[in-house]
Amino acid sequence: PNVLTIGTGMEEHANYGVDFINATKTIKEICPYVKISGGISNLSFGFRGVMKIRESIHSVFLHHAILESGMDVGIVNAHEMLALSEVEPEIKTGCDNLVFNKTPDATDVMLELTKKEKERLEALKNGGGAMEVKQTSWRDLDVTKRLEHALINGISQYVDQDVEEARQQAEKPLHIIEGPLMDGMNIIGDLFGAGKMFLPQVIKSARVMKKAVAYLIPFMEKEKREKLIAEGKNPEDFNENDDSNFAGKVLMATVKGDVHDIGKNIVAVVLGCNNYKVYDIGVMCSCELILEKAKEYNVDVIGLSGLITPSLDEMVVVAKEMSKGGFKQPLLIGGATTSKMHTAVKVSPNYFTLEHPVIHVLDASRSVTVVSSLLGENKEDYVTDIMEEYEEMREDYYAGLEDRYFLTFDQAKEQKLVIDFDAVPPAPAPNKLGVTVIDNVSLEDVVPYIDWNPFFQTWELRGRYPNRGYPKIFNDEAVGSEAKKLFDDAQKLMKEIIANKSMYLKGVVGLFAANSTEDGEDVNIYQSEDDRENGEPCHKFCMLRQQSEKESDDPYLSQADFIAPAGYKDHLGMFAVSCFGCEELVAKYESEHDDYNKIMSQALADRFVEAFAEYLHRVIRTDMWGYAKDESLNEEDLLKIKYVGVRPAPGYPSQPDHTEK
Repeated sequence: PNVLTIGTGMEEHANYGVDFINATKTIKEICPYVKISGGISNLSFGFRGVMKIRESIHSVFLHHAILESGMDVGIVNAHEMLALSEVEPEIKTGCDNLVFNKTPDATDVMLELTKKEKERLEALKNGGGAMEVKQTSWRDLDVTKRLEHALINGISQYVDQDVEEARQQAEKPLHIIEGPLMDGMNIIGDLFGAGKMFLPQVIKSARVMKKAVAYLIPFMEKEKREKLIAEGKNPEDFNENDDSNFAGKVLMATVKGDVHDIGKNIVAVVLGCNNYKVYDIGVMCSCELILEKAKEYNVDVIGLSGLITPSLDEMVVVAKEMSKGGFKQPLLIGGATTSKMHTAVKVSPNYFTLEHPVIHVLDASRSVTVVSSLLGENKEDYVTDIMEEYEEMREDYYAGLEDRYFLTFDQAKEQKLVIDFDAVPPAPAPNKLGVTVIDNVSLEDVVPYIDWNPFFQTWELRGRYPNRGYPKIFNDEAVGSEAKKLFDDAQKLMKEIIANKSMYLKGVVGLFAANSTEDGEDVNIYQSEDDRENGEPCHKFCMLRQQSEKESDDPYLSQADFIAPAGYKDHLGMFAVSCFGCEELVAKYESEHDDYNKIMSQALADRFVEAFAEYLHRVIRTDMWGYAKDESLNEEDLLKIKYVGVRPAPGYPSQPDHTEK
């Protein structure tokens, strides 16, 4: 269908808006896989020149066309968009009447509103300072609306003074939280759930909320003490951890062996924004600690996070122990390495019941929906649907295994990769054997090696084809504008970190003599050439060999195949890198109730250390080992792994023993 102009004064045009909305819904019902788009500027063409009116009409129209009728794409200038919550009530009513042709005078009313807006703009033009008035016009609203606006738009500049003004008007400080602050957060939750707000905006809103609550806490504590004294009770006996006003309590932990927590922190902020009490007990959490804290805090839900492969096994351990311990809390599984299939097949059977299900949470945007469903009235229906889905997934998984065939280990060895090391000799000996500490690399050195794509994934901003990666994501109609704001904020903070040296890098490199073992399945490491000649290895790396049957004649590989056997002078290199200072910076922002810059600091530290790995690997290839001293790849080619050599990580499938780190 076409989007045609309304508000022309011609009766035959009056239904164009509502007809498009209804037609879209009908088409989607009859042809559900059809995609529907439209150029939205046509709709308000009669009001050209008055952008506020046009933006408001577009906002009301798109809200119904997309969310209620299923329209897929609205072609519109994203920089000129208003969220529905930002449309002034009087104008919103006028737009609604116009789009749906509810009243005979809808066009006349909108023309009158347009006239007022033109007069306002003309007055500003004559008096000057239009831009300043536009930026601060929301300051003329009453204090409750100002607080809502500040929350929705992530503006923390006026929080303290507005909260104080609201406190003076309220009967109790708690009423500020339960009233305008929660009203604002509810709007944010709705916008986020509908895809109209993105994660960086939600985190900025959380910063405003935390600062507002922090301002009110001393007044609330004083009020509690005075009330207890008036009741003849000792305030010192009062339970400061009273959490009866929260929607629910959630414990979150990164499991044992894993130190990744950015995603977990984001989920904690999003849940906190929706009035859930979150107990984040940190990283490297043992099963015993998780269960102990779950009992101590009497939580309603337990969430486990992990990024590396061994974390998957640890989550299974926790699920088993929860079952043995008689726990009743739902268990949530999340993190980059997790999946719905792994949760359904490996974790769920050890704990899942209708009372305490095991649920995979894809990302932060889903966490509130999952937790609210588990703690709401329709929990049984929600859990039953997931239980049935997971049962089907398990059946499909095990049915698929029946079609897979594996060679025996001996059969796989017989078809291993055989390299003629006489014809293709090992790389030359490193220029510097042994262990070298790297503490002279600055953040500036590694910035050119940063891969920004995972940065946007951390913040759950994903462009659509053809704008999927950095920097094309800035051109994406849906997320491009917010991605650019986020990137600019990252650049600003990165410059501050580099300037004040609040983060710094350290690494260690080891280059050793190495040979594959006699059976060709593992790799021996030697401290020196003398130790190699004497057959005295200092360590052995254990490798895995492929055994899943192949339809081609390709060999069944092991990393050990690529290391020459005894009698050849082969070598193996390794390194570890880290970025220091992030914890202190995170603590600083936490003390300032600034979740946005807290998570931004963690995301940048993650990028710094990954870039350091790329930088250091290049130094090893071109200098410390020197087997590729003439390498001249640019940073883009490095990220595409066009260099000579590989760097597999212990703990992943090709070398699964995590302890080898």
